[in-house]
Amino acid sequence: MSQFLARSPQHCAKKGSFSFDFNPSKKLLYSISTIFLSILCFIFLVWLILHPAKPKFSLKEASIYQLNFSAPYLLLNSSIQVTLESKNPNQKVGIYYDQLQAYASYKGQQITLDTHIPAFYQAHQASNLISASLQGNSIPVASSIGYQVGRDQVAGNLVLALKVDGQLRWKVGTWVPGRYRINVNCIALLPFGQANPTNPVSANLGAQCSTTI
Repeated sequence: MSQFLARSPQHCAKKGSFSFDFNPSKKLLYSISTIFLSILCFIFLVWLILHPAKPKFSLKEASIYQLNFSAPYLLLNSSIQVTLESKNPNQKVGIYYDQLQAYASYKGQQITLDTHIPAFYQAHQASNLISASLQGNSIPVASSIGYQVGRDQVAGNLVLALKVDGQLRWKVGTWVPGRYRINVNCIALLPFGQANPTNPVSANLGAQCSTTI
């Protein structure tokens, strides 16, 4: 015969008890975390909807005023004037440009000093012209550079890489997130027949530049 054991509520209370923990600090932390995550989700959704496109750069003008060597050392003297056009293709996103530096490169070697470009703000779908005077006095270069310049003189053409490095910040309404690195590379093909031209030689206009963020 089976036996059934019945226990009274009083007996159960003696064996154990239930406790409810209402910790105010934990409740406050949970509320703050929920609000913070909600804000992050909202910002991420706005970012996905707007999805800012990187700015577009084009080379408007590049003129060589000087490009020669200081004999007998491999020291290069250069003077180059550059004008770029920057365009913001976004309809609802502005761009802050900070800490921009422009310089010229030949055969993978920098041949001018860094030239500072003042910071500026670019409204949505706006265009700006950026001009910089690139100078290099007695810049040490590899021995092969002199040979390459001489060969380009004979060919009558010179290929320069005109570069801009710096930082940008997107502006979405009143929200401005962190900084991003920007690298702009423009290729200029110039007629080149003299190492020290009496008149500046200019590049073709409208050449598109590559932009990396």
